Amino acid sequence: MVLEFGERLIDTDIEAVIEENKDAIVVSSSKWAKQLMEQLGIGYEGEIELSKVGFCKIETQQECLAGSLSIPKLLDILGSRYKILFFINHRHIMIVDDDDFTERLIRRIRRRKTHQGETKEKFLYNYISEFMNRDLEVLGEYERSIMKMEEDVLHGKTQHFQENIMPLRRKILMLRGYYDEIMDMGKELEENENLFFSKKQLKYFGTITDRADRLMGKTVHLLEYLQQVQDAYQSQIDAKQNQNMQFLTVISTIFFPLTLITSWYGMNFKNMPELNRGYPGVIMLSVLVLVVCIILFKKKKIF
Repeated sequence: MVLEFGERLIDTDIEAVIEENKDAIVVSSSKWAKQLMEQLGIGYEGEIELSKVGFCKIETQQECLAGSLSIPKLLDILGSRYKILFFINHRHIMIVDDDDFTERLIRRIRRRKTHQGETKEKFLYNYISEFMNRDLEVLGEYERSIMKMEEDVLHGKTQHFQENIMPLRRKILMLRGYYDEIMDMGKELEENENLFFSKKQLKYFGTITDRADRLMGKTVHLLEYLQQVQDAYQSQIDAKQNQNMQFLTVISTIFFPLTLITSWYGMNFKNMPELNRGYPGVIMLSVLVLVVCIILFKKKKIF
């Protein structure tokens, strides 16, 4: 796909772009990327291997800016990612994508934006903003999930709590790192080391940085919220354990003197008092001990 810069993104072909000396956005698979980059005069020192893309970053070279995007799939944050390479020189933007992700983004930009790509800066802003468009909505869904967990914990519904919270924590941690990378990329573009961008247009990259910063702040808030819910869950577990220990302590306190009495009268020495008629006395003594223990526990408000 070859698109001209203008008020609207217009399909064209690479021969026309080269012949008429126009600025363009070129979207290609990795198979044809090297050949097209040579035609466009984009000099890149390195290999084009999408499989090795693992981070969102940008690298400044003498003849181009080389960037990579590793974008989480919102329906499967912990799964595979969209992997994209892009290259920018003073005239063109080359995007390497073996999926149809970039083409889908450009179609959405065409539908939603009036000013789609009249400059490189505006196109990059629209492109990055488009794949971050639903992120705030997804983070809102995560927040509602945490609120539901908190409500369940407060009502004592702690079954499967750990199974639910751990994947959610991992998703939010992964998104936090992703937004941090996007924020760094926006700052790198804003620095404009190669002077490929107009100074008046650098504000778009500042907007990208600010947006990524807000999203990262949201993930930090969610992680703190998760920790609070985790603490509430742990308090519930501790309270249940304390109740169990208290119950066991009561039982032990009651049966310890009874065990002592039965042990004493179970020795059967020859001259032991009440050896022949002690059974009713032992029963009465045991009942008395039990009643005294219950009265003491009631006064101490143990139960």
